[in-house]
Amino acid sequence: MEKIRIILAGPRGKMGMEALKLIQDTEHFELVAVIDRKNGGKLISDIDGLPALAAPIYEDPEQCFKEVSADVLVDLTTPEIGRKHTEAALKYGIRPVVGTTGFNEQELKDLAKTAEEKGIGVIIAPNFAIGAVLMMKFAQMAAKYFPDVEIIEQHHDQKLDAPSGTAIKTAELISRVREEKQQGHPNEKETIKGARGANMNGMRIHSVRLPGLVAHQEVLFGGNGQILTIRHDSIHRSSFMSGVKLAVETVMNIDILVYGLENIIE
Repeated sequence: MEKIRIILAGPRGKMGMEALKLIQDTEHFELVAVIDRKNGGKLISDIDGLPALAAPIYEDPEQCFKEVSADVLVDLTTPEIGRKHTEAALKYGIRPVVGTTGFNEQELKDLAKTAEEKGIGVIIAPNFAIGAVLMMKFAQMAAKYFPDVEIIEQHHDQKLDAPSGTAIKTAELISRVREEKQQGHPNEKETIKGARGANMNGMRIHSVRLPGLVAHQEVLFGGNGQILTIRHDSIHRSSFMSGVKLAVETVMNIDILVYGLENIIE
């Protein structure tokens, strides 16, 4: 199989370090550069705690995309930085695989239009864990029969966006099969603002942020005399790497933007 040349953005983060291992351990992946906010001009092998890879580090993404011949950008940074990297990568004909969340509907439309015009693939995944994708799919199936639903997502306390992209994506999938309705008592009143969580199409989404957590979500469905709970737990960031690998391989063979791994798994 021909090598896929990868630029990784965010190599020193916990997800980025797992991605470095994935690239190192995958025979048909080749790391050609990384984008980092510091250590420009050094090699990955120069940084303590990172693999002995001879890939150059760039602080300026535009310079990186200009100087390095690459097929795919894997971006595991923050929402704001991830958006900028994605737009720049498309300008230089590099296919983005983005694991950061926080893209709004208009931004996704704009990126989809650019991808279509350039004829290159983009994959944006709120969650790379295959189990989490299945959790979302199962929740959508259940919502046909249980329209009363609340989502509780739990993440580490360094996560910047709330609710999580996975929670929003889950609610979007459920909304496709669920008629919008307000849940709970019609005269319900929050005595402390926010107690009932965010409201999305009548569904409530609750975000928990605590040290010790990684990424967890449960979808609670209520019906007469019964409760159905669908839950997924990522207890280590290695759980996301099978999805990253699948996305990198798939983005080479598409020419549109795909939002969510559920659209590329069978």
